[in-house]
Amino acid sequence: MSRFPFFLARVALACTAVLVTMSLAAAPAHADWNKIRESGALKVAVYNEFAPFSDKGAGIDVDLAGALSARLGLKLTLMPFPADEEVADDLRNMVWKGHYLGYGPADLMLHVPVDNRLMSENPQVRIFAPYHVESLRLARSQGSIPRYESVDALAGKRIGVEKVSIAGMLMLGEGNGRFREQVRIFPSAGDALRALKDGTLDAVLARRSEIEAVMRGDPAFPLSEVAFQRLPRAAWAVGMAVRKDDEELGRRLQAALNEMVANGELKSLFARHGVQLVTP
Repeated sequence: MSRFPFFLARVALACTAVLVTMSLAAAPAHADWNKIRESGALKVAVYNEFAPFSDKGAGIDVDLAGALSARLGLKLTLMPFPADEEVADDLRNMVWKGHYLGYGPADLMLHVPVDNRLMSENPQVRIFAPYHVESLRLARSQGSIPRYESVDALAGKRIGVEKVSIAGMLMLGEGNGRFREQVRIFPSAGDALRALKDGTLDAVLARRSEIEAVMRGDPAFPLSEVAFQRLPRAAWAVGMAVRKDDEELGRRLQAALNEMVANGELKSLFARHGVQLVTP
């Protein structure tokens, strides 16, 4: 499922620049780092059914969790979990409190939106280390839509979106519902993209990472940036979250990520899944 529809309308790439080097400086280390080190494992929370980042125990975030754990000299304990209604609920369940059903919290949660409002509304956690900028893109059939300059090119075309997603919300709401009769709802973006490949659809609106992972650069299905009246530029940065007082763990994770970016390891990790890394 797509994540984070509640705040995307106010997120833009420009707002992430000041967050890239978010300060984790000089504060007394929390005892939890010693406990983590003594346990020998880093518990990392990742979303369920969230390809290409984490799905059935595999994906970009799963590989990133393993790489970070290794750099900290720890084994990985993966904690996949289902998304709740809002990211704040996920932070409560998987970072600072734990779920009432008994799972969580983890030591670290991945794929957390690096968003000022989310930070201010969740003081129990530290959101930091943005590692990728996600965006929405339109994948289209070159045969049925040879050129794309605006959403007008989609008139009369069959458009696929994932259920309960920002892409679906935007496509159904654009122009007071002008495309409503053309939109086809699929269980996942992957299902919609496969329908595009077999000719059932003319275009799919989805996260760029989802499109790249399925299409693998097939020139028959070019990608286009799409501007909507309700959301002119849909892009957002994702990073990590730990408990607010886990300063030492946060510092070590930031340093590990910095090394992976500097030596190209993070870029290669994304590329293994067919996705182009976009750093904030």
